[in-house]
Amino acid sequence: MQVSFAARNWLFSLSCLTLSDINECIASTDPCNNGTCKNSDGDYTCTCNFRNENPKSCVQNTPISKNKSLKVSLGVSLSFLGVLLVTFWIYCGLKRRKFKILKEKYFKDNGGFLLQQKLENFDGPQAAKIFTREELKKATNNFHDSLKIGEGGYGFVYKGTLSNGNEVAIKVSKSSAPMTQSNQFINEVIVLSQINHRNAVKLLGCCLETQTPLLVYEFVSNGTLYEHIHKKNGKGPLSFGLRMKIATETSASLAFLHYSTSMQIVHRDVKAANILLDENFTAKVSDFGASKLSNTLTEKSDVYSFGVVLVELITSQVAISYQKPEAERSLAKIFVTSVEENRLDQILDHEIIKEGSFETAEQVAHLAKSCLSLKGSDRPAMKEVAMKLEGVLQVMAKHPWGKADASPKETDYLQLASHSKAYVVDVFFFF
Repeated sequence: MQVSFAARNWLFSLSCLTLSDINECIASTDPCNNGTCKNSDGDYTCTCNFRNENPKSCVQNTPISKNKSLKVSLGVSLSFLGVLLVTFWIYCGLKRRKFKILKEKYFKDNGGFLLQQKLENFDGPQAAKIFTREELKKATNNFHDSLKIGEGGYGFVYKGTLSNGNEVAIKVSKSSAPMTQSNQFINEVIVLSQINHRNAVKLLGCCLETQTPLLVYEFVSNGTLYEHIHKKNGKGPLSFGLRMKIATETSASLAFLHYSTSMQIVHRDVKAANILLDENFTAKVSDFGASKLSNTLTEKSDVYSFGVVLVELITSQVAISYQKPEAERSLAKIFVTSVEENRLDQILDHEIIKEGSFETAEQVAHLAKSCLSLKGSDRPAMKEVAMKLEGVLQVMAKHPWGKADASPKETDYLQLASHSKAYVVDVFFFF
């Protein structure tokens, strides 16, 4: 069959139309959104503004992917944190339980149940209080160094304020040794807490939840006699009259411990550093933690130690001076020799002992010498010492020179003390 010329032209045009390229890049919908479209024969490619492995599209799936990764990471992190919190909570719980068990063990080992039993059956006017460790931690701001007011071979003393506002002194032992004689310790706490003497520091109670018990005393605000005699920490000086008042009160307190309790109490560590002064310069004998309700030492050892304090009061010299040659280190030894060789005026402190008061100071010196006798049987009893010192105080209160170097306030103290029988005080005991 023959095809006409017109038909052939029409078929050629149709074939040319069929084989022509279509530019997808100018389509109404740009396939390379977020990128550049490049047309080619029968094809196109996309150059995206971000990394993309699909050359036919620039649809950005990355943010969705990042959100998903972030959610996964956050979920893992929260799960890990949750595990940590649960583990920490379990650890703290076990630690609290262990600490509670340890506190209960210390309380039992230190005689806490025995003390509770005794206090339940106690009918006396004074009773020791059992403090918790948390109470004392709070009172001392966790035993902060700024509240440390004393330190010695035994340990540390902290000032504390209880929840009721009362100020206390808390004695913390350096020793970490466990309690071996808890029954004896509890009996001492019971006895010592019942001592009610104006010149003895009051033992308020103890804490038994630590390896070594903590002792809680009344707080005395004006430092130690040692600080005043030797002008330490801004303390001192003390007039001769005030020194004799303090000596009289101290001897009265010791006489009371020796003779006015149901069981004799020997202090064992009488020294100027263990005699506290309140704001009115009233003497308070402290550190009864060293006391023993036994006959291991006699009361005459306290008499000797008090004799050393008397010598410190009238000479203003330290009991032991390591700055001096060995033969001259002991104040007691030098003092006794000076009295025996009639050289007392060379050792007395003439800044406080005036010409008119020398005779009184000489009487006190001879009393101190008798206290320092090497044989205990040659030393006077403490109640005898207290009576002699009170006699001295009464004379000084009446004599003009006894008031000459004292302020009006000190004179009032001397007159008050001269009319008191401080060593006659009742005490009640329970066993």
